[in-house]
Amino acid sequence: MPYAAFGLVMMALWIFCIVDVLTCEDHEVRHLPRIGWILIVLLIPTVGSLLWLILGRPQGARPQRGRPHPSAYSEYDRPGRQLPQNPDDDEAFLRQCRERAEEQRRIGKQQRIERESRERDLD
Repeated sequence: MPYAAFGLVMMALWIFCIVDVLTCEDHEVRHLPRIGWILIVLLIPTVGSLLWLILGRPQGARPQRGRPHPSAYSEYDRPGRQLPQNPDDDEAFLRQCRERAEEQRRIGKQQRIERESRERDLD
């Protein structure tokens, strides 16, 4: 029975290390590229997991999930960006949509008339 518990602990450690390597950013990983650590942890489960925890894992506190981090694109950091916008509240947008639809209808009608006149001329 103690061997089974030890095996479960080692498997949990192995799974934790695989997930940890996969969720780390490339620039945080130490000593090897992240793909190298993935291969080491996958191919040598127990030793590779311990090596990852000792040598490869980022030092210090990692940023917590859910906290916004600054991006290279400032439009992504705009407050309220992720909130859905209701187009019915934007009268200028609705007016622009109606004008564009009317313009497309007018062009379509004009093209249809021209096509019909060409067909009549060919007959």
